[in-house]
Amino acid sequence: MAKLSTHVLDTANGIPAHNMHIELYAMNDKGKTPITTTTTNTDGRTDTPLLANETMKQGIYEIRFFVSDYFQKMLEQPTILPFLDIVPIRFTIAEDDRNYHVPLLVSPWSYSTYRGS
Repeated sequence: MAKLSTHVLDTANGIPAHNMHIELYAMNDKGKTPITTTTTNTDGRTDTPLLANETMKQGIYEIRFFVSDYFQKMLEQPTILPFLDIVPIRFTIAEDDRNYHVPLLVSPWSYSTYRGS
């Protein structure tokens, strides 16, 4: 079963990013088409893959992680102007019969990602 998954880790607090809003889009010549909207669970993962089996298609995609909303909920006094807001990760699925994993390591000031398996 080919699938697209993600995992968000809050590196500032050393915990999985629970309840972070995520949106997935397919990119095309007219812009982007929404595919799914979800939130992370207590492990920082989504309960189901973002794409799987017949929805797993070659193409360019964008995952939007709502980082500012997540960190603002964790603060006793929210920041008026947080450094990071929405973090978009645009990537290509070249092989629709393979697993793609797009983890996000994030703090209020920086982020990192890579292609996992």
